Amino acid sequence: MEYILFFLLGGLISVLSGFFGVGGGFILTPILLLIGFSPLEAITTSLLFSVGTSLSGIAAHIRMKNILWKEGLIMGASGIAATQLARPLVYSLEERGWDEIVIPFLYILLLAYFAVTMIRQGKKKEEEITTGHTFSLAKLLGVGFVGGFASASMGVGGGFIIVPLLIAFLGFNPKKAVGTSLFAVLMIVTVGFVSYALQTPIDYFIGLLLIGGALIGAQFGARMTSYFRNKEMNAMLGMLYVATLTGAVMKLFNLNEPGLAIIGVFILYFFIRSILKITRARQAARTH
Repeated sequence: MEYILFFLLGGLISVLSGFFGVGGGFILTPILLLIGFSPLEAITTSLLFSVGTSLSGIAAHIRMKNILWKEGLIMGASGIAATQLARPLVYSLEERGWDEIVIPFLYILLLAYFAVTMIRQGKKKEEEITTGHTFSLAKLLGVGFVGGFASASMGVGGGFIIVPLLIAFLGFNPKKAVGTSLFAVLMIVTVGFVSYALQTPIDYFIGLLLIGGALIGAQFGARMTSYFRNKEMNAMLGMLYVATLTGAVMKLFNLNEPGLAIIGVFILYFFIRSILKITRARQAARTH
């Protein structure tokens, strides 16, 4: 029964991954911490999961032409360099016994910032949201570096940082930000996972179950972006950050069950809203 739940968990998270352009790790890591994984086990397992979700999501976004390859390659290369700097920091924290406090606290700071950023984007009128973007090598290198550092230090794909930064600072529309982010994230998490896996033993069967669910879910998540306006995607991403932020805060106070419940409520809301949105769109298509 436990293994079935891990498979289903992988599928649910990967739908969110494909929809929002995140590797899935920033959702999975706090859940694994809440159910008793050590920080290093959670980070390594989440990076493995992010490899699977990114691969699956990229396949769908290639078909929808949402990936800007040059920009993604630049961010991915910068992010890979950052992972090699962050990994020694994490092991140093574990040796000193600070990892149980510092890693969740970093989560809270980043999630709070990006929750505010994306909720503000979600309040903009649809016509105010940019559909073009500017090319800036320095900004792309910076975005990739920040995403890579967060990926290796917290077991996330980096997409939950890269997507809002691309939207806010480089003018990407959400769909292009999602697709391009997944390409950069794949590069970052692959290197990050290999680096951790050489030193941290994990249950690979659980990792494969999570990925098995992910291979199904990410395809649906990517396709669902076509049913939502840019404004709606920004607002929902902000809500996802708030839910995950709340779960991370509750972990610090050992309120594990309420933390899981709050993340679960958002996931339920997301799926109900998506089903209603898709149903209405198909009904409208039949009448025309």
